[in-house]
Amino acid sequence: MRIDRAGWPFLTGPLVPAAVLAGAGRAAGRPGLRRAAWPFLALSAYMALFFRDPDRRCDRTPPGDDEVLSPADGVVMVAGEPQEGVAPEGAWQQVSVFLSVVDVHVNRSPYRGEVVESTYRPGSFLAAYRRESAHRNERSELWLRDGDRTVVFRQIVGVLARRIVTRTAVGRHLATGERMGLMKFGSRMDVFLPPACELTVTKGQRVRGGETVIARWPATR
Repeated sequence: MRIDRAGWPFLTGPLVPAAVLAGAGRAAGRPGLRRAAWPFLALSAYMALFFRDPDRRCDRTPPGDDEVLSPADGVVMVAGEPQEGVAPEGAWQQVSVFLSVVDVHVNRSPYRGEVVESTYRPGSFLAAYRRESAHRNERSELWLRDGDRTVVFRQIVGVLARRIVTRTAVGRHLATGERMGLMKFGSRMDVFLPPACELTVTKGQRVRGGETVIARWPATR
């Protein structure tokens, strides 16, 4: 299993006290010290789980030209009319995915195109499932454009998250489902689509980043 590079400091950090306690316990013949190493080993194992980066179907088979994929693993919180005061200016539909602390947190581009705008806004760290987190929490926003098609999506951190990793920039071209960043420890992703798109997910549905089709563009090409 691939581990995202952002996770290695979190994964290896707990191994140091684990090794010290295990070594001291062995040298002193004190099983209690060796047992004290287990919580650190468990923490390291959890970090490996959290920062796992599995391949998905989009990594093996190119998605359809009209398919919009989920940018993350999690549960759909919003599917349809955007939350008040959350969407960019104009007419949009909103799909929001809540990521728990056991979901894969590597983020993927929901659609293809050139990054024409990228902004970062510091903010609060409210629980990501709360409605107000969409406009009060720390977030990164990207605008993708492919011809006359535009998709906007946001990385929004939650109560445990304290850092957004965005590995793209204005002028870069992203493929549908391409890895583009990561959020640390509980968060949400919002995707905004024009009304012409047909949403294919519903509130409460579990989705997988890079696999679940959340919307389709009209087949006009």
